[in-house]
Amino acid sequence: MTSAPIQLEMHPDRLFSSDKTVVAIARELYEEIKDLPIVSPHGHTDPRWFSENQNFQNATDLLIKPDHYVFRMLYSQGIPLEALAIPQRGLQGDRSQDNAVDPLEVWQIFAKHYYLFAGTPSGYWLDSTFANVFGFKEKLCEANAADYYHEINRQLQSPAFAPRALMDKFNIEVIATTEGALDELKQHQKLTGTDFEKRVITTFRPDDVVDASREDFVANVQQLGDITGCDTSNWQGYLQAIQARRQYFIEHGRATATDHGHPTALTADLSLSECEALFQKCVSGEATAAQQELFRGQMLTELAGMSIKDGLVMQIHPGAHRDHNKRIFDIYGRDKGADIPSQTEYVKALKPLLSKYGNNMDLRIILFTLDETTYSRELAPLAGHYPTLKLGPAWWFHDSPAGMLRFRQQVTETAGFYNTVGFNDDTRAFLSIPARHDVARRVDCRYLAELVANHQITLADAKALAYQLTYGLVTKAYNFK
Repeated sequence: MTSAPIQLEMHPDRLFSSDKTVVAIARELYEEIKDLPIVSPHGHTDPRWFSENQNFQNATDLLIKPDHYVFRMLYSQGIPLEALAIPQRGLQGDRSQDNAVDPLEVWQIFAKHYYLFAGTPSGYWLDSTFANVFGFKEKLCEANAADYYHEINRQLQSPAFAPRALMDKFNIEVIATTEGALDELKQHQKLTGTDFEKRVITTFRPDDVVDASREDFVANVQQLGDITGCDTSNWQGYLQAIQARRQYFIEHGRATATDHGHPTALTADLSLSECEALFQKCVSGEATAAQQELFRGQMLTELAGMSIKDGLVMQIHPGAHRDHNKRIFDIYGRDKGADIPSQTEYVKALKPLLSKYGNNMDLRIILFTLDETTYSRELAPLAGHYPTLKLGPAWWFHDSPAGMLRFRQQVTETAGFYNTVGFNDDTRAFLSIPARHDVARRVDCRYLAELVANHQITLADAKALAYQLTYGLVTKAYNFK
């Protein structure tokens, strides 16, 4: 589809509803919170960007290749990942592979198919980035693709586009990256003694040593023992090693939270002898799929107990069928846009963990879901009762204007606002962060404005809540203040 450029315009009242009364109130609320600092408590940006502070190379490497939202859509229309220069398994970071495809050619493919993103969150984020970060006045299309590419590259070379300068430009107060349990955190340690030491922190994600279904699980558990000096051939030594790594992340990456990307929300509370036997099955590589799932469930309970001791906030992100496309996984590896939401049950699944720790005021668990049917039926009632539980924002496929609004509509009456934790962007796409947070702020202001217009809350209430949903709740939930 070829088209002439059209005007790129970000309407000042975007996402505020079409009801004039609601728009007027939402506009007033938004003006009070739009310039508050961004707190990004969970994401996947590369810590190397901030430790080395090197300018980004080109538009393709920055805006297409790290963003599975973008190349997922292109792949769905039959564009092979090879044509987009997505690194293949075993070749991550191999620049020789990148040289096989001119990044300008990749950009031109993207621009030619940019119409595919109309009405999607990615389209909104990209338009916002192009307009507000780079100052473009025309919408990206095939006709202006080269002009876009060269102008972005020109701007990327200026000191104002170094990663740390962009942190200041975007008013990002703190950003949390996510690293596996075996990561040495070298990039975070390089930030020690700089102004960014407390602004770029890590999150402990132990899936690499907890998920026994991974092809590298057995080797990872052995490596866990090697780097901690613990005997990970037995259950107690394995737990001690994970506890040691948590402490390492606190001391060397200033971690305040953990993250757990399990297929389901299953938890378990097995006896010591059952744990030992199950662990041996898993590290032998002989565990069945059911045993692997039970082990993950037991580990969520074990990890909750560790959080009580060391204070790390626990995030549980269940419900994604990871790497659904086996061919893409075999060639390109993980996180290549082939993850699909699945049905997720929480009430029975979380019962073992909550029976053991659900009333402990020293534990904080933030729950996420990709199954929106659970919002009002399961998650809101659970968070509306257990003091340990808070609800994370609309996540991943639902990180959209409509998804955010559905979240507020379905959870607020049962869980209230204060059993939620604000917004997190959960992104690898650094330049989209301001746009993503702006969407959340606008949608929350719209929702609050509707409550004011319906005389359910006062304008003063709405202003206090707008601040909390933007800044107050997230800093409290993740122990930033």
